[in-house]
Amino acid sequence: MRASLVCCAIWFFASAAARAQLPVAQVQIVRTYPHDPHAFTEGLLYRDGLLYESTGYEGQSTIRAVELATGKVLRSVSIPPGLFGEGIVDWKDELVSVTWRGGIGFRWQLKDFHRLGEFHYDGEGWAMTQDGRNIILSDGTPDLRFLDPNTLTVSRRLRVTAEGVPVERLNELEYVKGEILANVWLTDRIARIDPATGAVKGWLDVSNLVSIVGATDREAVPNGIAYDKLHDRLFLSGKDWPLLFEVRIAAPKKPS
Repeated sequence: MRASLVCCAIWFFASAAARAQLPVAQVQIVRTYPHDPHAFTEGLLYRDGLLYESTGYEGQSTIRAVELATGKVLRSVSIPPGLFGEGIVDWKDELVSVTWRGGIGFRWQLKDFHRLGEFHYDGEGWAMTQDGRNIILSDGTPDLRFLDPNTLTVSRRLRVTAEGVPVERLNELEYVKGEILANVWLTDRIARIDPATGAVKGWLDVSNLVSIVGATDREAVPNGIAYDKLHDRLFLSGKDWPLLFEVRIAAPKKPS
């Protein structure tokens, strides 16, 4: 998605001390599923037995409905040319999507991906989730935007911090059991965020999944969190990963 590692390194090391003070939980693999190794995953969600996924790259960005067990794409729609597709979120009978630097988002009919309209926003669009009341948008900064689902205008902003240090590059989001889970781009960590205060409560370490995938491309990072609320299943994947993982979270450990 974004080319340079150098800019991230400054933040990564500056916040290392803050991250070290928070508990870290490993993820344990329950099951693996096939995943399109050419899907540059930008958004992921689970609903009514299907995975919905958005993929990036200008001219190649799609939104697709995917069969979980096989990874088969059941239907898809292309993002308009010249735009880099990013996150998606479901709201009632619609999907809402954003683009990276286009400042343009779209509303789609969930059942057939018919495009219903578009909307505009300032800055970048990275990922989205929803808490039943608000749509929550990440934009690569430490601030999450809470949007009115009907107007898609900003109702409030939430600064995310880990031990007082702002957390940059919040990416794919998922609302799970009263927390916002967020991939942190170019790391093997998922932040567990308190949606009331913005404080990171702890980290999920997904480095074991990265090792299994064995990706050598520096852009093939963890990105993609989906939650099946009915069956309490958590799914994780990454950009151009050949696998999607169902995982459980182990008891967190406080660093010594």
